[in-house]
Amino acid sequence: MDSFTQIVLGIAVAEVCAGKQLKNKTFLYGAILGTLPDLDVLVGLLLNPVDAVLIHRGISHSLFLFLLISPLFGYIISKIEKGKINFFHATNMSFWVLFTHVLLDMFTSWGTQILWPLEHRFALKTIFVIDPLYTIPLIISLIMVGKTKNETFRYKYIKRGLLVSSSYLLLSCFIKLYILSQFEKALSKQGIQYAEIIVKPTAFNLILWNANIATTNHYLLADYSLFDTQPISFEAYSKNITLEKRLIGNSDFEKLKQASEGWYIISKKDNHLYFNDLRFGLLNDNPTSPQFAFSYQFIQSNSELKAIEVPKSKRDGKRLLQKIFTRVKGN
Repeated sequence: MDSFTQIVLGIAVAEVCAGKQLKNKTFLYGAILGTLPDLDVLVGLLLNPVDAVLIHRGISHSLFLFLLISPLFGYIISKIEKGKINFFHATNMSFWVLFTHVLLDMFTSWGTQILWPLEHRFALKTIFVIDPLYTIPLIISLIMVGKTKNETFRYKYIKRGLLVSSSYLLLSCFIKLYILSQFEKALSKQGIQYAEIIVKPTAFNLILWNANIATTNHYLLADYSLFDTQPISFEAYSKNITLEKRLIGNSDFEKLKQASEGWYIISKKDNHLYFNDLRFGLLNDNPTSPQFAFSYQFIQSNSELKAIEVPKSKRDGKRLLQKIFTRVKGN
């Protein structure tokens, strides 16, 4: 999830674990610990763009790492807050703030290597990386916590906030199962044979969802709203296997294949090859000139092709909202 949401969640979890001992100091420690796993982006700035993609949510999101470093943070915090919190409670707080960060990330499309050094990324793909309806209940509960010194009320407020936000996450799982069934029914009715399908929500909501479907020679992209009344239509994008053959053996290409979990297409424009990650959808609705949210251009550098990320155009939030409202009307 976005850094702000992770900070808010970190504070909420710290409050549950140590609010009685640390009072409002949970805002400080929860914010610091809640943001720590995402500092891998700073390391990525020192690497080439492809390697930066590979390390994101890797070792910094590892359960095994948290088991090792939580006692260290627990020791430091217990020393700083001597007389307020002991080593055990500080370690417990540190672990759960770090661990819930990763659990939340698992619900996004990018997922996380929670079992690093194993390479597999766990991604439930039930919530967009920014979703205000998840974050707002936590913000409200923290505001209420900050306004009272009563321990009973503080604990009650934060529990309510976590219950509402966690219920929203659970709801996203059930909605995804329903949406998946709708895509599968549409594929069956249209007689489309496919090998694999992934479904994920569009930006900032749980109403409009995307699907990627892998067939023999194409990837099919489609979207579906909870309020749709019209049949689902699928847009086909060629796998461009001939273009892909030109990149076989290229180091950056192989790394991007790994990062995309196989969901990609190679395209060509102005004599340049592009690697397009399909998992995060399109930034526009133009089938003749699609712009994917994550795209990499291969350029010649020292006698070899190197991949650089294509600058993203801004996601058209107004257009997205119009699209959602149009679907709500059943169009």
